[in-house]
Amino acid sequence: MGHKYKDIDCGAVRAADAGREITLSGWVATRRDHGGLIFIDLRDRSGVAQIVFNPAVNAEAHAQAEDLRSEFVITVRGTVNKRPAANINEKLPTGEIEIAATELIVLSRAETPPFEVDDDINVDEALRLKYRYLDLRRGVMREALQLRHSVVRAVHKYLDSNGFIEVETPYLTKSTPEGARDFLVPSRLSAGHFFALPQSPQLFKQILMVAGLERYYQLARCFRDEDLRADRQPEHTQIDMEMSFVTRDDILDITEGMIAEIFTSTLGIDLPSPFPRMSYADAMAAYGTDRPDTRFEMLIGDATNVVAGADFKVFASVAGAGGSILGLAAPGCAGFSRKDMDGLTEYVSRYGAKGLAWIAVNEDGSYGGPIEKFFVPAVLDELSQKLGAKPGDMMLMIADKTEVAQNAIGNLRLEMARRLDLIDPKAFNLTWVLDFPLVQWDEDENRPKAVHHPFTMPTPESLPLLDSDPLAATADAYDLVINGVEVGGGSLRIHEPELQKKMFAILRHSAEDAQAKFGFLLDAFKYGAPPHGGLAFGLDRLVMILAGRNTIRDVIAFPKTQTGTDLMTGAPDEVDQTQLRELNIKLG
Repeated sequence: MGHKYKDIDCGAVRAADAGREITLSGWVATRRDHGGLIFIDLRDRSGVAQIVFNPAVNAEAHAQAEDLRSEFVITVRGTVNKRPAANINEKLPTGEIEIAATELIVLSRAETPPFEVDDDINVDEALRLKYRYLDLRRGVMREALQLRHSVVRAVHKYLDSNGFIEVETPYLTKSTPEGARDFLVPSRLSAGHFFALPQSPQLFKQILMVAGLERYYQLARCFRDEDLRADRQPEHTQIDMEMSFVTRDDILDITEGMIAEIFTSTLGIDLPSPFPRMSYADAMAAYGTDRPDTRFEMLIGDATNVVAGADFKVFASVAGAGGSILGLAAPGCAGFSRKDMDGLTEYVSRYGAKGLAWIAVNEDGSYGGPIEKFFVPAVLDELSQKLGAKPGDMMLMIADKTEVAQNAIGNLRLEMARRLDLIDPKAFNLTWVLDFPLVQWDEDENRPKAVHHPFTMPTPESLPLLDSDPLAATADAYDLVINGVEVGGGSLRIHEPELQKKMFAILRHSAEDAQAKFGFLLDAFKYGAPPHGGLAFGLDRLVMILAGRNTIRDVIAFPKTQTGTDLMTGAPDEVDQTQLRELNIKLG
Protein backbone atom coordinates (compact mmCIF):
# COMPACT_ATOMS: atom_id res chain seq x y z
CA MET A 1 0.00 0.00 0.00
CA GLY A 2 3.02 2.28 0.14
CA HIS A 3 2.63 5.61 1.87
CA LYS A 4 -0.83 6.49 0.59
CA TYR A 5 -3.33 6.76 3.43
CA LYS A 6 -6.47 7.85 1.58
CA ASP A 7 -7.69 8.92 -1.82
CA ILE A 8 -11.24 9.73 -0.68
CA ASP A 9 -12.90 10.63 2.61
CA CYS A 10 -15.06 8.06 4.38
CA GLY A 11 -18.17 10.24 4.23
CA ALA A 12 -17.73 11.02 0.54
CA VAL A 13 -18.13 7.53 -0.93
CA ARG A 14 -21.35 7.13 -2.94
CA ALA A 15 -23.18 4.59 -5.07
CA ALA A 16 -21.64 6.21 -8.15
CA ASP A 17 -18.25 4.92 -6.92
CA ALA A 18 -19.40 1.27 -7.22
CA GLY A 19 -16.65 -0.89 -8.73
CA ARG A 20 -13.93 1.58 -7.82
CA GLU A 21 -10.93 0.50 -5.75
CA ILE A 22 -10.29 3.05 -3.01
CA THR A 23 -8.09 3.66 0.04
CA LEU A 24 -9.59 5.00 3.28
CA SER A 25 -8.06 5.88 6.64
CA GLY A 26 -9.72 6.70 9.93
CA TRP A 27 -10.86 5.44 13.31
CA VAL A 28 -12.82 2.26 13.98
CA ALA A 29 -16.21 3.46 15.18
CA THR A 30 -17.82 0.04 15.62
CA ARG A 31 -16.95 -3.59 14.89
CA ARG A 32 -19.54 -6.34 14.32
CA ASP A 33 -19.07 -10.07 13.64
CA HIS A 34 -21.81 -11.62 11.48
CA GLY A 35 -21.30 -15.31 10.76
CA GLY A 36 -17.76 -15.11 9.50
CA LEU A 37 -18.12 -11.62 8.00
CA ILE A 38 -16.68 -8.71 10.00
CA PHE A 39 -18.26 -5.29 9.53
CA ILE A 40 -16.39 -2.12 10.50
CA ASP A 41 -17.80 1.41 10.54
CA LEU A 42 -14.77 3.52 9.67
CA ARG A 43 -14.93 7.16 10.77
CA ASP A 44 -12.99 10.22 9.71
CA ARG A 45 -13.85 13.92 9.83
CA SER A 46 -16.27 13.63 6.93
CA GLY A 47 -18.42 10.79 8.26
CA VAL A 48 -18.47 6.98 8.27
CA ALA A 49 -18.26 4.22 5.69
CA GLN A 50 -19.01 0.54 6.20
CA ILE A 51 -16.13 -1.88 5.55
CA VAL A 52 -16.72 -5.61 5.05
CA PHE A 53 -13.97 -8.12 5.77
CA ASN A 54 -14.82 -11.35 3.98
CA PRO A 55 -12.41 -14.31 4.23
CA ALA A 56 -13.44 -15.31 0.72
CA VAL A 57 -12.21 -11.95 -0.61
CA ASN A 58 -9.02 -11.66 1.45
CA ALA A 59 -8.32 -14.09 4.28
CA GLU A 60 -5.32 -12.14 5.61
CA ALA A 61 -7.25 -8.89 5.97
CA HIS A 62 -10.12 -10.77 7.60
CA ALA A 63 -7.75 -12.37 10.12
CA GLN A 64 -6.29 -8.95 10.97
CA ALA A 65 -9.78 -7.48 11.39
CA GLU A 66 -10.56 -9.96 14.15
CA ASP A 67 -8.15 -8.00 16.36
CA LEU A 68 -9.69 -4.57 15.67
CA ARG A 69 -11.35 -2.62 18.46
CA SER A 70 -13.04 0.78 18.78
CA GLU A 71 -10.81 3.79 18.08
CA PHE A 72 -8.00 1.83 16.43
CA VAL A 73 -6.58 3.93 13.59
CA ILE A 74 -6.41 1.96 10.36
CA THR A 75 -5.91 2.20 6.62
CA VAL A 76 -8.14 0.03 4.42
CA ARG A 77 -8.03 -0.69 0.70
CA GLY A 78 -10.97 -2.29 -1.04
CA THR A 79 -13.64 -2.22 -3.72
CA VAL A 80 -16.83 -0.16 -3.45
CA ASN A 81 -19.99 -2.27 -3.76
CA LYS A 82 -23.65 -1.34 -3.66
CA ARG A 83 -25.45 -2.76 -0.66
CA PRO A 84 -28.38 -5.11 -1.18
CA ALA A 85 -31.64 -3.15 -1.08
CA ALA A 86 -32.60 -4.69 2.26
CA ASN A 87 -29.36 -3.48 3.84
CA ILE A 88 -29.46 0.15 2.71
CA ASN A 89 -29.18 2.63 5.61
CA GLU A 90 -31.13 5.72 4.54
CA LYS A 91 -29.96 7.63 7.63
CA LEU A 92 -26.37 7.78 6.33
CA PRO A 93 -25.10 9.58 3.20
CA THR A 94 -22.93 6.48 2.63
CA GLY A 95 -25.79 4.10 3.42
CA GLU A 96 -26.06 2.70 -0.13
CA ILE A 97 -22.51 1.34 -0.28
CA GLU A 98 -19.96 -0.82 1.51
CA ILE A 99 -16.30 -1.46 0.83
CA ALA A 100 -15.08 -5.02 0.42
CA ALA A 101 -11.66 -4.91 2.11
CA THR A 102 -8.63 -6.37 0.36
CA GLU A 103 -5.89 -4.84 2.53
CA LEU A 104 -5.70 -3.60 6.13
CA ILE A 105 -2.96 -1.76 8.02
CA VAL A 106 -3.26 -0.92 11.72
CA LEU A 107 -1.65 2.49 12.13
CA SER A 108 -2.15 2.73 15.90
CA ARG A 109 -3.95 0.81 18.61
CA ALA A 110 -6.24 2.34 21.24
CA GLU A 111 -7.12 1.57 24.81
CA THR A 112 -10.80 1.20 25.70
CA PRO A 113 -12.07 4.82 25.83
CA PRO A 114 -13.63 6.12 29.07
CA PHE A 115 -16.88 6.76 27.19
CA GLU A 116 -18.35 5.71 23.87
CA VAL A 117 -17.57 8.03 20.98
CA ASP A 118 -21.19 8.46 19.94
CA ASP A 119 -23.56 11.38 19.42
CA ASP A 120 -26.17 10.01 21.82
CA ILE A 121 -23.99 9.49 24.88
CA ASN A 122 -25.17 10.74 28.26
CA VAL A 123 -21.94 11.30 30.16
CA ASP A 124 -20.80 13.90 32.68
CA GLU A 125 -19.41 17.01 31.01
CA ALA A 126 -16.32 16.95 33.24
CA LEU A 127 -15.36 13.57 31.76
CA ARG A 128 -15.92 14.87 28.25
CA LEU A 129 -13.68 17.87 28.94
CA LYS A 130 -10.92 15.76 30.49
CA TYR A 131 -10.84 13.61 27.36
CA ARG A 132 -11.72 16.41 24.96
CA TYR A 133 -9.79 14.79 22.09
CA LEU A 134 -12.23 11.87 22.27
CA ASP A 135 -15.26 14.14 22.68
CA LEU A 136 -14.30 16.04 19.53
CA ARG A 137 -14.40 12.84 17.50
CA ARG A 138 -18.18 12.78 17.93
CA GLY A 139 -20.11 13.96 14.89
CA VAL A 140 -22.10 16.61 16.77
CA MET A 141 -18.91 18.21 18.05
CA ARG A 142 -17.22 18.15 14.65
CA GLU A 143 -20.34 19.72 13.14
CA ALA A 144 -20.23 22.52 15.72
CA LEU A 145 -16.61 23.34 14.89
CA GLN A 146 -17.37 23.14 11.18
CA LEU A 147 -20.24 25.58 11.70
CA ARG A 148 -17.90 27.90 13.60
CA HIS A 149 -15.43 27.75 10.71
CA SER A 150 -18.22 28.55 8.24
CA VAL A 151 -19.32 31.56 10.30
CA VAL A 152 -15.75 32.89 10.41
CA ARG A 153 -15.37 32.37 6.66
CA ALA A 154 -18.62 34.29 6.01
CA VAL A 155 -17.45 37.16 8.26
CA HIS A 156 -14.13 37.48 6.44
CA LYS A 157 -15.81 37.37 3.04
CA TYR A 158 -18.50 39.92 3.91
CA LEU A 159 -16.30 42.46 5.67
CA ASP A 160 -13.58 42.23 3.04
CA SER A 161 -16.15 42.94 0.32
CA ASN A 162 -17.33 45.98 2.29
CA GLY A 163 -13.95 47.66 2.57
CA PHE A 164 -12.82 46.53 6.01
CA ILE A 165 -9.16 45.90 6.84
CA GLU A 166 -8.21 43.15 9.27
CA VAL A 167 -5.73 44.39 11.86
CA GLU A 168 -4.36 42.48 14.85
CA THR A 169 -4.09 44.37 18.12
CA PRO A 170 -1.83 43.47 21.09
CA TYR A 171 -2.49 40.77 23.68
CA LEU A 172 -0.03 42.29 26.15
CA THR A 173 -1.35 45.72 27.00
CA LYS A 174 -2.04 48.20 29.79
CA SER A 175 -4.53 47.54 32.58
CA THR A 176 -7.41 50.01 32.32
CA PRO A 177 -9.91 48.56 34.83
CA GLU A 178 -13.42 49.81 34.14
CA GLY A 179 -15.28 46.54 33.54
CA ALA A 180 -14.51 42.97 34.56
CA ARG A 181 -11.27 42.06 36.31
CA ASP A 182 -8.15 41.95 34.17
CA PHE A 183 -5.92 38.93 33.79
CA LEU A 184 -2.48 40.27 34.71
CA VAL A 185 0.86 39.14 33.28
CA PRO A 186 3.99 40.03 35.30
CA SER A 187 6.88 41.54 33.36
CA ARG A 188 10.31 39.98 33.86
CA LEU A 189 12.14 42.91 32.30
CA SER A 190 10.24 45.58 34.28
CA ALA A 191 10.15 44.25 37.81
CA GLY A 192 6.96 45.04 39.70
CA HIS A 193 5.11 45.98 36.53
CA PHE A 194 2.36 44.08 34.78
CA PHE A 195 0.77 43.71 31.41
CA ALA A 196 -2.96 43.01 31.18
CA LEU A 197 -4.60 40.68 28.71
CA PRO A 198 -7.22 42.69 26.77
CA GLN A 199 -10.87 42.52 27.78
CA SER A 200 -11.52 43.90 24.31
CA PRO A 201 -9.52 45.83 21.68
CA GLN A 202 -11.66 48.91 22.42
CA LEU A 203 -8.95 51.56 22.77
CA PHE A 204 -6.77 50.18 20.00
CA LYS A 205 -9.60 50.09 17.49
CA GLN A 206 -10.52 53.69 18.30
CA ILE A 207 -6.90 54.67 17.80
CA LEU A 208 -6.98 52.88 14.44
CA MET A 209 -9.81 55.24 13.50
CA VAL A 210 -7.65 58.20 14.55
CA ALA A 211 -4.92 56.66 12.38
CA GLY A 212 -7.20 56.89 9.35
CA LEU A 213 -7.96 53.23 8.61
CA GLU A 214 -11.71 54.05 8.55
CA ARG A 215 -12.93 50.44 8.52
CA TYR A 216 -11.27 47.88 10.78
CA TYR A 217 -12.17 44.38 11.89
CA GLN A 218 -10.58 41.52 13.78
CA LEU A 219 -11.47 38.10 15.13
CA ALA A 220 -10.17 39.16 18.53
CA ARG A 221 -9.28 37.00 21.49
CA CYS A 222 -10.49 38.65 24.70
CA PHE A 223 -9.88 37.80 28.34
CA ARG A 224 -12.05 38.59 31.35
CA ASP A 225 -11.54 37.36 34.89
CA GLU A 226 -15.22 37.18 35.79
CA ASP A 227 -17.65 34.70 37.27
CA LEU A 228 -18.58 32.16 34.63
CA ARG A 229 -21.87 30.75 33.35
CA ALA A 230 -23.16 28.86 30.33
CA ASP A 231 -22.48 31.71 27.89
CA ARG A 232 -19.22 33.01 29.40
CA GLN A 233 -15.61 31.87 29.31
CA PRO A 234 -12.43 33.49 30.70
CA GLU A 235 -11.22 33.71 27.12
CA HIS A 236 -13.51 34.20 24.18
CA THR A 237 -13.47 35.34 20.57
CA GLN A 238 -15.34 38.36 19.30
CA ILE A 239 -16.04 39.69 15.84
CA ASP A 240 -14.71 43.20 16.42
CA MET A 241 -15.50 46.11 14.10
CA GLU A 242 -15.01 49.88 14.01
CA MET A 243 -15.95 52.46 11.38
CA SER A 244 -15.29 56.16 10.79
CA PHE A 245 -17.63 58.82 9.41
CA VAL A 246 -20.74 56.77 10.15
CA THR A 247 -24.09 57.28 11.84
CA ARG A 248 -25.77 54.72 14.04
CA ASP A 249 -27.98 53.64 11.15
CA ASP A 250 -24.92 53.14 8.94
CA ILE A 251 -23.45 50.76 11.52
CA LEU A 252 -26.70 48.86 12.00
CA ASP A 253 -27.17 48.47 8.25
CA ILE A 254 -23.65 47.13 7.70
CA THR A 255 -24.02 44.78 10.64
CA GLU A 256 -27.42 43.46 9.54
CA GLY A 257 -25.88 42.62 6.17
CA MET A 258 -23.14 40.61 7.87
CA ILE A 259 -25.55 38.71 10.14
CA ALA A 260 -27.84 38.01 7.19
CA GLU A 261 -24.88 36.66 5.22
CA ILE A 262 -23.96 34.38 8.13
CA PHE A 263 -27.49 32.96 8.40
CA THR A 264 -27.79 32.46 4.63
CA SER A 265 -24.41 30.82 4.13
CA THR A 266 -24.50 28.55 7.19
CA LEU A 267 -28.18 27.68 7.72
CA GLY A 268 -29.77 28.61 4.40
CA ILE A 269 -32.09 31.04 6.23
CA ASP A 270 -32.95 34.43 4.70
CA LEU A 271 -33.56 36.94 7.48
CA PRO A 272 -36.15 39.70 6.98
CA SER A 273 -34.62 43.16 6.89
CA PRO A 274 -34.42 45.56 8.58
CA PHE A 275 -34.30 43.85 11.97
CA PRO A 276 -36.90 45.04 14.51
CA ARG A 277 -35.77 47.76 16.91
CA MET A 278 -36.92 48.69 20.40
CA SER A 279 -35.68 51.06 23.05
CA TYR A 280 -34.10 49.88 26.27
CA ALA A 281 -37.02 51.43 28.18
CA ASP A 282 -39.58 49.52 26.13
CA ALA A 283 -37.65 46.26 26.48
CA MET A 284 -37.51 46.59 30.26
CA ALA A 285 -41.20 47.51 30.46
CA ALA A 286 -42.53 44.71 28.24
CA TYR A 287 -39.98 41.95 28.87
CA GLY A 288 -38.30 42.80 32.18
CA THR A 289 -34.86 42.56 30.57
CA ASP A 290 -32.66 44.28 28.00
CA ARG A 291 -32.31 40.87 26.31
CA PRO A 292 -35.92 40.27 25.21
CA ASP A 293 -36.92 36.89 23.84
CA THR A 294 -39.52 37.89 21.27
CA ARG A 295 -40.33 34.38 20.05
CA PHE A 296 -43.51 34.41 22.14
CA GLU A 297 -45.96 37.00 23.47
CA MET A 298 -46.95 37.08 27.17
CA LEU A 299 -45.85 40.68 27.67
CA ILE A 300 -45.39 42.27 31.08
CA GLY A 301 -47.79 44.98 32.22
CA ASP A 302 -47.29 47.68 34.86
CA ALA A 303 -50.27 47.33 37.21
CA THR A 304 -49.03 49.82 39.82
CA ASN A 305 -51.60 52.53 39.12
CA VAL A 306 -54.39 49.98 38.76
CA VAL A 307 -54.01 48.22 42.11
CA ALA A 308 -52.13 50.70 44.32
CA GLY A 309 -55.33 52.12 45.80
CA ALA A 310 -56.88 48.76 46.66
CA ASP A 311 -57.19 47.49 50.21
CA PHE A 312 -54.17 45.19 49.89
CA LYS A 313 -51.34 46.32 52.14
CA VAL A 314 -48.48 44.68 50.21
CA PHE A 315 -49.34 46.48 46.99
CA ALA A 316 -50.12 49.74 48.73
CA SER A 317 -46.83 49.82 50.66
CA VAL A 318 -44.72 48.99 47.61
CA ALA A 319 -46.45 51.64 45.51
CA GLY A 320 -46.13 54.15 48.34
CA ALA A 321 -42.38 53.54 48.52
CA GLY A 322 -41.97 54.22 44.81
CA GLY A 323 -41.79 50.55 43.74
CA SER A 324 -43.71 48.76 41.03
CA ILE A 325 -46.37 46.07 40.77
CA LEU A 326 -45.63 44.21 37.54
CA GLY A 327 -47.59 41.30 36.15
CA LEU A 328 -48.31 39.00 33.24
CA ALA A 329 -51.08 36.67 32.13
CA ALA A 330 -50.04 33.01 31.96
CA PRO A 331 -52.31 31.45 29.30
CA GLY A 332 -54.47 28.52 30.36
CA CYS A 333 -53.05 28.40 33.88
CA ALA A 334 -56.14 29.36 35.91
CA GLY A 335 -56.35 25.78 37.16
CA PHE A 336 -52.85 25.73 38.65
CA SER A 337 -52.78 24.09 42.08
CA ARG A 338 -51.47 25.61 45.29
CA LYS A 339 -48.43 23.37 44.89
CA ASP A 340 -47.84 24.81 41.41
CA MET A 341 -48.05 28.34 42.77
CA ASP A 342 -45.72 27.57 45.68
CA GLY A 343 -43.20 26.29 43.14
CA LEU A 344 -43.44 29.51 41.13
CA THR A 345 -43.11 31.56 44.32
CA GLU A 346 -39.90 29.71 45.15
CA TYR A 347 -38.69 30.28 41.60
CA VAL A 348 -39.07 34.07 41.67
CA SER A 349 -37.40 34.22 45.08
CA ARG A 350 -34.17 33.24 43.33
CA TYR A 351 -34.27 36.62 41.64
CA GLY A 352 -34.84 38.65 44.79
CA ALA A 353 -38.65 38.75 44.81
CA LYS A 354 -40.18 38.58 48.30
CA GLY A 355 -43.34 36.91 47.04
CA LEU A 356 -45.69 36.18 44.16
CA ALA A 357 -49.34 37.26 43.98
CA TRP A 358 -51.85 35.63 41.69
CA ILE A 359 -55.45 35.95 40.59
CA ALA A 360 -57.16 33.38 38.37
CA VAL A 361 -59.51 34.41 35.57
CA ASN A 362 -62.07 31.61 35.54
CA GLU A 363 -63.64 30.30 32.35
CA ASP A 364 -66.91 32.09 33.21
CA GLY A 365 -65.06 35.42 33.57
CA SER A 366 -65.14 35.47 37.37
CA TYR A 367 -61.99 35.77 39.46
CA GLY A 368 -60.42 33.57 42.11
CA GLY A 369 -57.40 33.26 44.32
CA PRO A 370 -56.22 34.21 47.81
CA ILE A 371 -56.06 37.99 47.17
CA GLU A 372 -59.06 38.38 44.85
CA LYS A 373 -61.22 39.52 47.79
CA PHE A 374 -59.15 42.71 48.23
CA PHE A 375 -60.19 44.14 44.86
CA VAL A 376 -63.55 45.37 43.61
CA PRO A 377 -64.76 43.90 40.29
CA ALA A 378 -64.02 47.07 38.35
CA VAL A 379 -60.35 46.96 39.44
CA LEU A 380 -60.09 43.29 38.56
CA ASP A 381 -61.53 43.97 35.12
CA GLU A 382 -59.06 46.83 34.59
CA LEU A 383 -56.20 44.61 35.81
CA SER A 384 -57.07 41.77 33.44
CA GLN A 385 -57.28 44.26 30.59
CA LYS A 386 -53.89 45.74 31.55
CA LEU A 387 -52.23 42.31 31.58
CA GLY A 388 -54.12 40.97 28.57
CA ALA A 389 -55.67 38.14 30.57
CA LYS A 390 -58.47 36.02 29.10
CA PRO A 391 -60.78 33.45 30.71
CA GLY A 392 -58.68 30.47 31.75
CA ASP A 393 -55.54 32.55 32.36
CA MET A 394 -53.66 33.18 35.59
CA MET A 395 -52.53 36.72 36.43
CA LEU A 396 -49.13 36.62 38.14
CA MET A 397 -47.80 39.73 39.90
CA ILE A 398 -44.64 40.81 41.73
CA ALA A 399 -44.50 43.89 43.93
CA ASP A 400 -41.03 45.21 44.79
CA LYS A 401 -38.44 47.80 43.91
CA THR A 402 -38.74 48.37 40.19
CA GLU A 403 -35.37 46.77 39.34
CA VAL A 404 -36.14 43.68 41.44
CA ALA A 405 -39.68 43.36 40.09
CA GLN A 406 -38.48 43.65 36.48
CA ASN A 407 -35.77 41.04 36.93
CA ALA A 408 -38.07 38.58 38.70
CA ILE A 409 -41.08 38.96 36.40
CA GLY A 410 -38.82 38.83 33.32
CA ASN A 411 -37.36 35.52 34.44
CA LEU A 412 -40.81 34.25 35.41
CA ARG A 413 -42.01 35.06 31.90
CA LEU A 414 -39.26 32.86 30.43
CA GLU A 415 -39.93 30.07 32.92
CA MET A 416 -43.64 30.04 32.10
CA ALA A 417 -42.85 29.92 28.38
CA ARG A 418 -40.64 26.89 28.96
CA ARG A 419 -43.27 25.14 31.10
CA LEU A 420 -46.04 25.88 28.63
CA ASP A 421 -43.90 25.03 25.59
CA LEU A 422 -44.49 28.42 23.97
CA ILE A 423 -41.05 28.73 22.36
CA ASP A 424 -40.40 27.45 18.84
CA PRO A 425 -36.86 26.00 19.10
CA LYS A 426 -36.35 26.43 15.36
CA ALA A 427 -37.25 30.13 15.32
CA PHE A 428 -34.69 32.92 15.15
CA ASN A 429 -35.97 36.29 16.36
CA LEU A 430 -33.51 39.15 16.08
CA THR A 431 -34.03 42.51 17.77
CA TRP A 432 -31.94 45.62 18.18
CA VAL A 433 -32.18 47.20 21.61
CA LEU A 434 -31.31 50.92 21.47
CA ASP A 435 -30.86 53.97 23.70
CA PHE A 436 -29.44 52.39 26.83
CA PRO A 437 -28.78 54.48 29.91
CA LEU A 438 -25.38 56.14 29.64
CA VAL A 439 -24.42 55.61 33.29
CA GLN A 440 -25.97 53.98 36.34
CA TRP A 441 -25.31 54.25 40.05
CA ASP A 442 -22.98 51.61 41.46
CA GLU A 443 -23.98 50.94 45.08
CA ASP A 444 -20.76 49.05 45.84
CA GLU A 445 -18.41 51.77 44.59
CA ASN A 446 -20.78 54.64 45.50
CA ARG A 447 -20.32 56.39 42.16
CA PRO A 448 -21.77 56.47 38.65
CA LYS A 449 -20.52 53.71 36.37
CA ALA A 450 -20.70 53.40 32.58
CA VAL A 451 -23.38 50.97 31.42
CA HIS A 452 -21.29 49.96 28.39
CA HIS A 453 -17.90 51.68 28.73
CA PRO A 454 -16.58 55.23 29.30
CA PHE A 455 -16.08 55.90 25.58
CA THR A 456 -19.76 55.71 24.59
CA MET A 457 -21.28 58.78 22.98
CA PRO A 458 -24.41 60.21 24.64
CA THR A 459 -27.42 60.68 22.40
CA PRO A 460 -27.56 64.27 21.08
CA GLU A 461 -30.59 65.12 23.23
CA SER A 462 -28.75 63.88 26.33
CA LEU A 463 -25.73 66.14 26.02
CA PRO A 464 -27.24 68.91 28.22
CA LEU A 465 -27.98 66.29 30.92
CA LEU A 466 -24.28 65.57 31.42
CA ASP A 467 -24.06 68.76 33.47
CA SER A 468 -27.41 68.56 35.24
CA ASP A 469 -28.48 64.91 35.55
CA PRO A 470 -26.10 62.40 33.94
CA LEU A 471 -28.04 59.42 35.37
CA ALA A 472 -30.94 60.44 33.13
CA ALA A 473 -28.79 60.54 29.98
CA THR A 474 -29.11 57.91 27.27
CA ALA A 475 -26.28 56.41 25.25
CA ASP A 476 -26.01 56.15 21.48
CA ALA A 477 -25.56 52.42 22.06
CA TYR A 478 -27.15 49.31 20.63
CA ASP A 479 -27.23 45.58 21.35
CA LEU A 480 -28.31 42.81 19.01
CA VAL A 481 -30.40 40.17 20.77
CA ILE A 482 -31.19 36.78 19.23
CA ASN A 483 -33.76 34.58 21.01
CA GLY A 484 -33.19 36.34 24.32
CA VAL A 485 -29.38 36.20 24.15
CA GLU A 486 -27.31 39.33 23.70
CA VAL A 487 -24.86 38.33 20.99
CA GLY A 488 -23.14 41.67 20.62
CA GLY A 489 -23.38 45.39 20.75
CA GLY A 490 -21.61 48.67 20.47
CA SER A 491 -22.05 52.39 20.21
CA LEU A 492 -21.01 55.60 18.61
CA ARG A 493 -17.87 56.76 20.39
CA ILE A 494 -16.83 60.02 21.94
CA HIS A 495 -14.19 61.57 19.68
CA GLU A 496 -13.80 65.04 21.22
CA PRO A 497 -11.14 65.32 23.97
CA GLU A 498 -13.16 67.70 26.16
CA LEU A 499 -16.30 65.56 26.04
CA GLN A 500 -14.24 62.49 26.88
CA LYS A 501 -12.70 64.30 29.85
CA LYS A 502 -16.19 65.30 31.01
CA MET A 503 -17.28 61.66 30.84
CA PHE A 504 -14.30 60.61 32.95
CA ALA A 505 -15.21 63.30 35.48
CA ILE A 506 -18.81 62.03 35.68
CA LEU A 507 -17.40 58.58 36.46
CA ARG A 508 -15.32 60.16 39.27
CA HIS A 509 -11.96 59.73 37.60
CA SER A 510 -9.67 62.60 38.51
CA ALA A 511 -7.88 64.35 35.66
CA GLU A 512 -4.63 62.78 36.85
CA ASP A 513 -6.19 59.30 37.05
CA ALA A 514 -7.76 59.61 33.59
CA GLN A 515 -4.46 60.74 32.11
CA ALA A 516 -2.59 57.87 33.78
CA LYS A 517 -5.05 55.22 32.54
CA PHE A 518 -6.24 56.60 29.23
CA GLY A 519 -3.73 59.32 28.37
CA PHE A 520 -2.63 57.65 25.14
CA LEU A 521 -6.22 57.85 23.84
CA LEU A 522 -6.70 61.45 24.96
CA ASP A 523 -3.37 62.38 23.37
CA ALA A 524 -4.40 60.72 20.10
CA PHE A 525 -7.64 62.71 20.07
CA LYS A 526 -5.61 65.94 20.02
CA TYR A 527 -4.49 65.18 16.48
CA GLY A 528 -7.81 64.96 14.70
CA ALA A 529 -10.21 62.16 15.58
CA PRO A 530 -13.02 61.39 13.13
CA PRO A 531 -16.56 60.62 14.30
CA HIS A 532 -16.57 56.86 14.68
CA GLY A 533 -18.39 53.91 16.13
CA GLY A 534 -18.50 50.17 16.05
CA LEU A 535 -19.52 47.03 17.79
CA ALA A 536 -18.41 43.52 18.68
CA PHE A 537 -20.19 40.18 18.48
CA GLY A 538 -19.42 37.21 20.67
CA LEU A 539 -18.48 34.57 18.09
CA ASP A 540 -18.96 31.78 20.62
CA ARG A 541 -22.47 32.91 21.59
CA LEU A 542 -23.47 33.42 17.97
CA VAL A 543 -22.34 29.93 16.96
CA MET A 544 -24.03 28.48 20.06
CA ILE A 545 -27.36 29.93 18.92
CA LEU A 546 -26.91 28.85 15.30
CA ALA A 547 -26.04 25.34 16.45
CA GLY A 548 -28.98 25.15 18.86
CA ARG A 549 -26.74 24.47 21.86
CA ASN A 550 -27.24 25.57 25.46
CA THR A 551 -23.62 26.34 26.31
CA ILE A 552 -20.74 27.96 24.46
CA ARG A 553 -18.50 25.15 25.73
CA ASP A 554 -20.05 22.97 23.01
CA VAL A 555 -18.81 25.24 20.22
CA ILE A 556 -15.29 25.91 21.55
CA ALA A 557 -12.63 23.29 20.85
CA PHE A 558 -10.91 23.53 24.24
CA PRO A 559 -13.10 25.40 26.74
CA LYS A 560 -12.68 25.97 30.44
CA THR A 561 -15.09 24.71 33.09
CA GLN A 562 -17.37 27.05 35.02
CA THR A 563 -14.61 27.31 37.62
CA GLY A 564 -12.16 28.48 34.96
CA THR A 565 -10.08 25.30 34.79
CA ASP A 566 -8.89 23.16 31.89
CA LEU A 567 -9.51 19.55 32.89
CA MET A 568 -7.50 18.16 29.99
CA THR A 569 -4.23 20.03 30.60
CA GLY A 570 -4.69 20.70 34.32
CA ALA A 571 -4.41 24.48 33.94
CA PRO A 572 -4.10 26.66 35.92
CA ASP A 573 -1.20 24.94 37.65
CA GLU A 574 1.69 25.71 39.93
CA VAL A 575 4.92 26.93 38.34
CA ASP A 576 8.56 26.39 39.20
CA GLN A 577 10.09 28.58 41.94
CA THR A 578 12.79 29.60 39.47
CA GLN A 579 10.16 31.17 37.22
CA LEU A 580 8.66 33.07 40.16
CA ARG A 581 12.07 34.39 41.23
CA GLU A 582 12.73 35.65 37.70
CA LEU A 583 9.46 37.58 37.94
CA ASN A 584 10.17 38.86 41.48
CA ILE A 585 7.03 37.15 42.77
CA LYS A 586 6.73 35.62 46.23
CA LEU A 587 3.74 33.51 47.24
CA GLY A 588 2.17 33.34 50.68
